[in-house]
Amino acid sequence: MLLTDQRDKLDPTDDALFYDQPRFVTHVDEGFINQLRELYRQRLLAQGRIFDMMSSWVSHLPEEVEFAHVEGHGLNAAELARNPRLNHYFVQNLNQNQQLPLADADFDAVINCVSVQYLQQPEAIFAEIHRILKPGGVAIFSFSNRMFYQKAIAAWRDGSESDRVALVKAYFQSVPGFSTPEIIAKKSPGGLLPWFGSGDPFYAVLAQKE
Repeated sequence: MLLTDQRDKLDPTDDALFYDQPRFVTHVDEGFINQLRELYRQRLLAQGRIFDMMSSWVSHLPEEVEFAHVEGHGLNAAELARNPRLNHYFVQNLNQNQQLPLADADFDAVINCVSVQYLQQPEAIFAEIHRILKPGGVAIFSFSNRMFYQKAIAAWRDGSESDRVALVKAYFQSVPGFSTPEIIAKKSPGGLLPWFGSGDPFYAVLAQKE
């Protein structure tokens, strides 16, 4: 689906080197995070099994909702170790190895927050997501307009915000067996500095395994 040059990054060095030092920060504002938590409340099954792909030290899952198991994944072990919602985690560079070490049809949901822009082989990753989801399970990809510019793929860097929504929709559509992707696009109700505007925009693209 993506052309070779659309997968390129300005910084082609190993992603593991870029993420070697932990970043204990949130990359979006509170308005975005609150909207994401509310989406999770609406769409994630209590006591379900969740795979938090490309996670960090925080998963933004609703504090009051308990899950049977939350599996974490990322590139920095120190960040993942600090995440209190993860029952288990593993470190893997998905741009080098797209095969997830997870069983077929084992998860009720896959979540990914502000990280989809870094995937260079998204078609293979979305096929893996479909494989590990239970029938009826949901995958939720959320993102804003922020990124590590040098690590985002060219197709993401060069596109408008609507282009990026269409790109994630196309990732789902590249894999047979996903429902028609649902798109949520909202402006944040406000950031930490309201005089700078309405805060980070909130986008989510989600689909279910049929």
